[in-house]
Amino acid sequence: MNRIVECVPNFSEGRRPDVVDAIVNAITSVSNVYLLGREMDSDHNRAVITIVGAPESIGEAAVRGVEAAIKHIDLTKHQGEHPRMGAADVIPFVPIRGISLAECVEIAKKVGRDIADRFGIPVYLYEAAATRSDRKNLENIRRGQFEGLRGEIGANPDRKPDFGEARIHPTAGATAVGARKPLIAYNINLNTDDAGIAKQIAKRVRFSNGGFRYVKAMGVLLKDRKQAQVSMNLTDFEQTPVELVFETVRREAERYGVSVAGSEIVGLIPQKAFDQTAQFYLRLQNFNPGMILESRLEAVMSEASGPSKVPVASMADEVRGFIDRIASPEPIPGGGSVAAMAGALGAALGQMVIRITKDKKNYLQYADRFADALDRLAPYRSTLLEFVDADSEAYGRVMAAYKLPKDSPEREKAIQDGLTRATEIPSRTANCAAEALRVLEELRPMIHPNVVSDLQVGMQMLRTSLRGAIANMRTNLTDIKDPDVRLHYEDMIVGWEQTLREG
Repeated sequence: MNRIVECVPNFSEGRRPDVVDAIVNAITSVSNVYLLGREMDSDHNRAVITIVGAPESIGEAAVRGVEAAIKHIDLTKHQGEHPRMGAADVIPFVPIRGISLAECVEIAKKVGRDIADRFGIPVYLYEAAATRSDRKNLENIRRGQFEGLRGEIGANPDRKPDFGEARIHPTAGATAVGARKPLIAYNINLNTDDAGIAKQIAKRVRFSNGGFRYVKAMGVLLKDRKQAQVSMNLTDFEQTPVELVFETVRREAERYGVSVAGSEIVGLIPQKAFDQTAQFYLRLQNFNPGMILESRLEAVMSEASGPSKVPVASMADEVRGFIDRIASPEPIPGGGSVAAMAGALGAALGQMVIRITKDKKNYLQYADRFADALDRLAPYRSTLLEFVDADSEAYGRVMAAYKLPKDSPEREKAIQDGLTRATEIPSRTANCAAEALRVLEELRPMIHPNVVSDLQVGMQMLRTSLRGAIANMRTNLTDIKDPDVRLHYEDMIVGWEQTLREG
């Protein structure tokens, strides 16, 4: 197959192998679909099936899996540690080769519509397929689980599904269908049966509580093993590496007097994630993926078959598209996006100078300070990069509100909501930039002289990000009518301006 899509449906059954067999058999009955793996967990009472296939076949395979799940799984009798709202709980499509994320979104939409039409199951679109920003995160959709959604879906307009009636299936619940980048399901088990410790650690690392941008986490108790577990999804391992998450969890566990018993991968993991981990722990200074025997062998075999030579794009080529979009007469991406990008670049430069300095002989005494700083900078850099798109989205919402008919009763509320959102995003940009700037200010006396100029540039970029975000906030605040909202953001601005003066 030249075009490959991965699908990783999660089913609410981890204790009956015969049921999972039936689901797998239904899925693989579709041609050009191949089983890569199946994982069952009795504590979570959940199965994760990994398949790949052609874009034309993968959707039908997922639908057949749902059909089998309906026959065998009754959520009114289901209990497990993992949150769930459906027998077929979540169905993500992942681009692997020769296909874009946007095309996977279209597959997700078709599958969602088919599930609703054929089985009467309400379907919510999430991640890249989400039709609303609050539904990008699966946790928001699954809030309250099967039992909570059953009571709310028909009464709360915010819980109306994307496909199907606002009525939950009596035994199969609801299903979330989406499209996303490759994800790593990663669990770390602790040498304790205190689930409270795992929950506190999960709170420290997950993004929704101020942790790492690309980490979703929860703390659970594995009753069969009598172990607490930090159960995580790493949604972008290149931005938030596996080793960074492991080390953070390990250090947090030590604060509670607990050690790590081990960790586990659920499903599959990209080779690149292991390469990064090996480089980190072995402190390899000359590592590159071509040093892996199998990778080099594959490259040589590919070259022998005569593929066309494609020149590697320069760094300038990689950013040219973004620069060209900014230079166009279109209003987005605009100043808010540029401010966020400046902050991400500043945080990234900070990480670079720390990593260069930390292994120098005369700076080993600061190892703990450097490790802590890297942990703190990672989510700021990732989040600032996220705000590049979020700012454009917020501005688009304001413009859409102004285009509503002037006699529309919804127009004024839409404008005010849009302006508030367009103020909130740069306020978050400012907060990340200010916090990252504080990290670098603290480290300035202990940075190697060879990279002091890089540190200075990084700090200037963060100050620019902060000033740009404040400017955007002030522009939007002029038209916000709620005095409490205005005061809330103006108080923030006063604090950040003080930060700039002190720097």
